[in-house]
Amino acid sequence: MPSLAMSRNEREAFLAATHVAAVSVADPGHGPLTVPVWYRYEPGGAVHFVTGTTSRKARLIRDAGRIGLCVQTETPPYKYVSVEGPATFGEPDHQRDLHDVAIRYLGKEMGEQYLAMLAADPEPAVLVILKPERWYSVDYSKLL
Repeated sequence: MPSLAMSRNEREAFLAATHVAAVSVADPGHGPLTVPVWYRYEPGGAVHFVTGTTSRKARLIRDAGRIGLCVQTETPPYKYVSVEGPATFGEPDHQRDLHDVAIRYLGKEMGEQYLAMLAADPEPAVLVILKPERWYSVDYSKLL
């Protein structure tokens, strides 16, 4: 049976495409917290996403120091890429990390409405930076 794993180039290109990611972080005394995020990634780099500075997600990431992130297709033939590694924090750049990501995920019109809503009630935000150390992938189209 052929391997269903993606090559490095395939998995990095897949992760760089627009997918909603599920982020998982340890939550002591509970199962891991798993929540969807919009992110940005360029092959060979780190995964970046923004969250509220005082959010439960940010607190747990600070405590754990590591996260997992998974992206997938929603229709057959299914594909997914999952990465895991250390997470650090930085200062988000409004244009790159908020504006461009909102437009990427929502399109121009809805993205601008979303950004206006954020501007009307601003919340301090932090940039989460995930350095992928472990990769897992499957591409069921390799069976065709």
